[in-house]
Amino acid sequence: QVQLVESGGGLVQAGDSLRLSCAASGGTFSSYAMGWFRQAPGKEREFVASINWNGGSTAHVDSVKGRFTISRDNANNRVYLQMNSLKPEDTAVYYCAGRYKRGTATGPDDYDYWGQGTQVTVSS
Repeated sequence: QVQLVESGGGLVQAGDSLRLSCAASGGTFSSYAMGWFRQAPGKEREFVASINWNGGSTAHVDSVKGRFTISRDNANNRVYLQMNSLKPEDTAVYYCAGRYKRGTATGPDDYDYWGQGTQVTVSS
């Protein structure tokens, strides 16, 4: 059974950068697509970014394009979310997710396993 553990969240100021990391264990990480989602208080879980099995294809929600970048390191079973030019509206719990398919996907129901989340808070 695949387990995901996120790290790298924290409290930052608007304009700062953070890199989230997600470590996977217990499965064949390099064969499957991964994604990042976020959930702010009182809001539904929102797609942020997705990457296919070999890193050759990515997708990002429009609100983060040009600021966030998803990447993966299959040798070390990790997926990353580089977040630059952070804004207060990026404040949320960020979740790493994986799916038993190779291609990217944007819906929460497209993913089969999830991490516990890491808090990102951006102050103005």
